[in-house]
Amino acid sequence: MTRDPHPWAAGLSSMHAQVWNCLVRGVHDRRAPARHPALATVTPNGLPRVRTVVLRSVDRLAAKLEIHTDLNSAKVSELRATPFAALHLWDEAGHLQIRLEAEAVILSGPEVAEIWARVPDTSRLSYGIAPQPGQHIAGALDYSRKPDPTSFAVLRLKVTAIDVLHLGPDHRRAKFIRCDDWAGQWLAP
Repeated sequence: MTRDPHPWAAGLSSMHAQVWNCLVRGVHDRRAPARHPALATVTPNGLPRVRTVVLRSVDRLAAKLEIHTDLNSAKVSELRATPFAALHLWDEAGHLQIRLEAEAVILSGPEVAEIWARVPDTSRLSYGIAPQPGQHIAGALDYSRKPDPTSFAVLRLKVTAIDVLHLGPDHRRAKFIRCDDWAGQWLAP
Protein backbone atom coordinates (compact mmCIF):
# COMPACT_ATOMS: atom_id res chain seq x y z
CA MET A 1 0.00 0.00 0.00
CA THR A 2 1.37 3.40 -1.02
CA ARG A 3 1.21 6.18 1.55
CA ASP A 4 -0.43 9.33 0.16
CA PRO A 5 1.94 12.30 0.48
CA HIS A 6 -1.09 14.57 0.93
CA PRO A 7 -2.79 13.60 4.22
CA TRP A 8 -5.22 16.52 3.89
CA ALA A 9 -6.98 14.56 1.11
CA ALA A 10 -8.28 11.93 3.56
CA GLY A 11 -11.05 14.02 5.13
CA LEU A 12 -13.73 16.40 3.90
CA SER A 13 -12.87 19.23 6.30
CA SER A 14 -9.13 18.99 5.62
CA MET A 15 -9.72 18.89 1.86
CA HIS A 16 -11.95 21.98 2.10
CA ALA A 17 -9.28 23.75 4.14
CA GLN A 18 -6.64 22.82 1.53
CA VAL A 19 -8.69 24.48 -1.21
CA TRP A 20 -8.79 27.74 0.72
CA ASN A 21 -5.10 27.46 1.67
CA CYS A 22 -4.28 27.16 -2.05
CA LEU A 23 -6.42 30.19 -2.89
CA VAL A 24 -4.91 32.36 -0.15
CA ARG A 25 -1.42 31.34 -1.23
CA GLY A 26 -2.32 32.43 -4.78
CA VAL A 27 -2.81 36.00 -3.65
CA HIS A 28 0.49 36.23 -1.80
CA ASP A 29 2.84 34.03 -3.87
CA ARG A 30 3.39 34.89 -7.55
CA ARG A 31 4.50 31.31 -8.23
CA ALA A 32 1.52 29.61 -6.57
CA PRO A 33 -0.82 27.68 -8.91
CA ALA A 34 -3.85 29.64 -7.69
CA ARG A 35 -2.25 32.95 -8.69
CA HIS A 36 -3.49 32.54 -12.28
CA PRO A 37 -6.77 30.60 -12.37
CA ALA A 38 -8.86 30.25 -15.51
CA LEU A 39 -12.10 32.25 -15.36
CA ALA A 40 -15.07 31.07 -17.43
CA THR A 41 -18.07 33.20 -18.38
CA VAL A 42 -20.97 32.78 -20.80
CA THR A 43 -21.11 34.78 -24.06
CA PRO A 44 -24.36 36.46 -25.15
CA ASN A 45 -24.99 33.57 -27.56
CA GLY A 46 -24.61 31.02 -24.74
CA LEU A 47 -21.10 29.76 -25.47
CA PRO A 48 -18.44 29.37 -22.79
CA ARG A 49 -15.44 31.71 -22.80
CA VAL A 50 -12.32 31.10 -20.68
CA ARG A 51 -9.33 33.27 -19.93
CA THR A 52 -6.51 33.41 -17.41
CA VAL A 53 -6.83 36.03 -14.68
CA VAL A 54 -4.86 37.09 -11.62
CA LEU A 55 -6.34 36.33 -8.21
CA ARG A 56 -6.07 39.56 -6.18
CA SER A 57 -7.96 38.92 -2.95
CA VAL A 58 -9.43 36.01 -1.00
CA ASP A 59 -11.81 36.21 1.96
CA ARG A 60 -12.21 32.67 3.24
CA LEU A 61 -14.81 33.49 5.90
CA ALA A 62 -17.07 35.26 3.39
CA ALA A 63 -16.07 32.82 0.59
CA LYS A 64 -15.31 35.71 -1.75
CA LEU A 65 -12.58 36.24 -4.32
CA GLU A 66 -11.55 39.35 -6.22
CA ILE A 67 -10.10 39.81 -9.69
CA HIS A 68 -9.16 43.12 -11.31
CA THR A 69 -10.10 43.79 -14.92
CA ASP A 70 -10.67 46.49 -17.51
CA LEU A 71 -14.27 47.68 -17.30
CA ASN A 72 -14.45 47.55 -21.12
CA SER A 73 -13.42 43.89 -21.40
CA ALA A 74 -15.71 41.21 -22.77
CA LYS A 75 -15.78 39.39 -19.43
CA VAL A 76 -17.47 42.41 -17.83
CA SER A 77 -20.22 42.62 -20.45
CA GLU A 78 -20.68 38.84 -20.26
CA LEU A 79 -21.00 38.95 -16.46
CA ARG A 80 -23.47 41.83 -16.71
CA ALA A 81 -25.68 39.64 -18.90
CA THR A 82 -25.13 36.42 -16.94
CA PRO A 83 -23.65 37.10 -13.48
CA PHE A 84 -22.25 33.62 -12.95
CA ALA A 85 -18.67 32.49 -13.40
CA ALA A 86 -16.51 29.44 -12.88
CA LEU A 87 -12.85 29.29 -11.95
CA HIS A 88 -10.48 26.41 -12.55
CA LEU A 89 -6.99 25.80 -11.26
CA TRP A 90 -4.55 22.91 -11.24
CA ASP A 91 -2.03 22.49 -8.43
CA GLU A 92 0.53 20.08 -9.86
CA ALA A 93 2.49 19.62 -6.61
CA GLY A 94 -0.69 18.81 -4.69
CA HIS A 95 -2.18 16.73 -7.54
CA LEU A 96 -5.25 18.88 -7.01
CA GLN A 97 -7.88 20.19 -9.42
CA ILE A 98 -10.13 22.91 -8.00
CA ARG A 99 -13.28 24.10 -9.74
CA LEU A 100 -15.29 26.95 -8.23
CA GLU A 101 -18.76 28.21 -9.13
CA ALA A 102 -19.52 31.81 -8.21
CA GLU A 103 -21.96 34.68 -8.44
CA ALA A 104 -20.24 37.78 -9.81
CA VAL A 105 -20.66 41.42 -8.86
CA ILE A 106 -18.90 44.12 -10.88
CA LEU A 107 -17.54 47.06 -8.91
CA SER A 108 -16.22 50.26 -10.51
CA GLY A 109 -15.94 54.01 -10.09
CA PRO A 110 -15.93 55.46 -6.56
CA GLU A 111 -16.54 52.03 -4.98
CA VAL A 112 -13.09 50.84 -6.17
CA ALA A 113 -11.14 54.10 -5.69
CA GLU A 114 -9.45 52.77 -2.56
CA ILE A 115 -8.35 49.61 -4.37
CA TRP A 116 -7.14 51.61 -7.40
CA ALA A 117 -4.97 53.69 -5.06
CA ARG A 118 -3.09 50.51 -4.09
CA VAL A 119 -2.59 49.22 -7.66
CA PRO A 120 1.10 49.59 -8.66
CA ASP A 121 1.84 52.06 -11.47
CA THR A 122 3.05 49.31 -13.80
CA SER A 123 -0.20 47.36 -13.31
CA ARG A 124 -2.35 50.46 -13.87
CA LEU A 125 -1.27 50.39 -17.51
CA SER A 126 -3.59 47.41 -18.00
CA TYR A 127 -6.66 49.57 -17.35
CA GLY A 128 -7.21 52.16 -20.06
CA ILE A 129 -6.18 50.56 -23.34
CA ALA A 130 -7.18 52.34 -26.57
CA PRO A 131 -8.88 51.06 -28.53
CA GLN A 132 -10.84 49.05 -25.98
CA PRO A 133 -9.86 45.43 -25.29
CA GLY A 134 -10.92 43.01 -28.02
CA GLN A 135 -11.30 45.63 -30.76
CA HIS A 136 -9.72 44.99 -34.15
CA ILE A 137 -6.38 46.70 -34.80
CA ALA A 138 -4.22 46.84 -37.95
CA GLY A 139 -0.99 45.65 -36.33
CA ALA A 140 -0.04 43.75 -33.18
CA LEU A 141 1.11 46.92 -31.38
CA ASP A 142 -1.42 49.42 -32.75
CA TYR A 143 -2.81 50.33 -29.35
CA SER A 144 -1.89 52.67 -26.51
CA ARG A 145 -1.87 52.19 -22.76
CA LYS A 146 -2.69 55.03 -20.42
CA PRO A 147 -3.79 54.38 -16.82
CA ASP A 148 -7.45 55.29 -16.51
CA PRO A 149 -9.21 54.76 -13.17
CA THR A 150 -12.59 54.91 -14.94
CA SER A 151 -11.60 51.74 -16.83
CA PHE A 152 -10.69 49.85 -13.65
CA ALA A 153 -13.12 47.27 -12.30
CA VAL A 154 -13.11 44.65 -9.58
CA LEU A 155 -14.94 41.37 -10.06
CA ARG A 156 -16.12 40.19 -6.67
CA LEU A 157 -16.93 36.51 -6.86
CA LYS A 158 -19.13 34.96 -4.19
CA VAL A 159 -18.22 31.28 -4.23
CA THR A 160 -21.34 29.09 -4.21
CA ALA A 161 -19.81 25.65 -4.87
CA ILE A 162 -16.41 23.95 -4.85
CA ASP A 163 -15.62 20.72 -6.71
CA VAL A 164 -12.19 19.39 -5.77
CA LEU A 165 -10.40 16.37 -7.19
CA HIS A 166 -7.21 14.94 -5.67
CA LEU A 167 -5.29 12.66 -8.02
CA GLY A 168 -3.09 10.94 -5.44
CA PRO A 169 -2.44 7.19 -5.22
CA ASP A 170 -6.17 6.87 -4.45
CA HIS A 171 -8.26 9.44 -6.30
CA ARG A 172 -10.68 11.42 -4.13
CA ARG A 173 -13.31 13.94 -5.15
CA ALA A 174 -15.59 16.09 -3.04
CA LYS A 175 -18.14 18.83 -3.52
CA PHE A 176 -18.81 21.64 -1.07
CA ILE A 177 -21.85 23.90 -1.37
CA ARG A 178 -22.39 27.25 0.34
CA CYS A 179 -26.09 26.59 1.01
CA ASP A 180 -25.08 23.38 2.84
CA ASP A 181 -22.70 25.40 5.07
CA TRP A 182 -19.76 23.77 3.22
CA ALA A 183 -20.39 20.38 4.91
CA GLY A 184 -19.06 18.52 1.88
CA GLN A 185 -19.98 15.32 0.12
CA TRP A 186 -17.69 12.69 -1.40
CA LEU A 187 -18.19 12.08 -5.11
CA ALA A 188 -16.92 9.29 -7.35
CA PRO A 189 -13.79 10.61 -9.04
